Amino acid sequence: MRFILPVGLIATTLAIVPVRFDREKVLRVKPQDEKQANIIKDLAKTNQLDFWYPDATHHVAANMTIDFRVSEKESQSIQSALDQNKMHYEILIHDLQEEIEKQFDVKEDIPGRHSYAKYNNWDKIVAWTEKMVHKHPEMVSRIKIGTTVEDNPLYVLKIGKRDEGRKAIFMDCGIHAREWISPAFCQWFVYQVTKTYGKNKIMTKLLDRMNFYVLPVFNVDGYIWSWTRNRMWRKNRSKNQNSKCIGTDLNRNFNASWNSFLNTKNPCADIYRGPEPESEKETKAVTDFIRSHLKSIKAYITFHSYSQMLLFPYGYTSKLPPNHKDLAKVAKIGTDVLATRYETRYMYGPIASTICKFFLLFTVVPFLLPSSHTKLLDLLLSLNPILFSTLCTTLHFEKEKIKSSHL
Repeated sequence: MRFILPVGLIATTLAIVPVRFDREKVLRVKPQDEKQANIIKDLAKTNQLDFWYPDATHHVAANMTIDFRVSEKESQSIQSALDQNKMHYEILIHDLQEEIEKQFDVKEDIPGRHSYAKYNNWDKIVAWTEKMVHKHPEMVSRIKIGTTVEDNPLYVLKIGKRDEGRKAIFMDCGIHAREWISPAFCQWFVYQVTKTYGKNKIMTKLLDRMNFYVLPVFNVDGYIWSWTRNRMWRKNRSKNQNSKCIGTDLNRNFNASWNSFLNTKNPCADIYRGPEPESEKETKAVTDFIRSHLKSIKAYITFHSYSQMLLFPYGYTSKLPPNHKDLAKVAKIGTDVLATRYETRYMYGPIASTICKFFLLFTVVPFLLPSSHTKLLDLLLSLNPILFSTLCTTLHFEKEKIKSSHL
């Protein structure tokens, strides 16, 4: 017994040690033709490449900037293969673990206090939602729309007046666990709205006309896991039948051409679509909520990282949605304002034709279109999911103003 107990303790300790990424690299390469694009795809078949942009191997195309993570063990062989094929590459990150540790530097943090300058864990975000309701009871209410597979609550903050019949925009953040900049933006947005209402004419007029439904963290379980166990975790934390691999890509679990892409069937892949449409508790909770509010919700915006794009349907076909002209008009106005104010250039357009003219299975955006006239936008933030230890979002509420003015 004296021997068994220490071994058991050691095993338990080892089981909960967070995944480390010492000396792992992030490479950027731009294949000049289809032959070079196929070289990247072939390397992915024999190596564990984690694609940051695009998010999967089958999206790789010629003349596309491609960012991917490679382990210390495989980095030398990958770089040699690129050199041998005369493919220029750039090392964006030399040691991923060093960058991750910068994010967990808590020297300036006050325990328990929420921050708009640094990332917040789930417990702080929950406390923040309570604080916002308590501080602005006439403007903010919290709605529990469901629970996750690990029984964490899914909270939506309703921003605006009590009138249920008013037009509304639904916003979600954090559908992919590792994209921390996304939930950070939703928190910042709520703060800006409540701070400027009654002081800024534009924001006051906007909130007097409509409401916002804000889901600060869509993938709560995955977000917690990315803080405590694996910073690179992307999916949710549901168990998959007949597989040891955990999680579903909630972004690909919506009931919109769910069966169109065969390469999303692998439960071990980061882009696994799930066993059936809306099989995940998180996806079902969100879709049920939106369908029950279709009369009021006139726009759906989902925030991701990383890139500089404002995208709209479709992603699974080159066919244009019925309200394509309206979406393109709104997107152009939005990107023009961002360029004027911040000198940032966002690409915009339908997903399938904007991201290097290939089809991207992105089902959260179009799942409502067959049954409503809701405008759906996907905003890819111009920050990657890793590098920013200090949060510096340059997005401003003008984006929401210009979108709502065209509803």
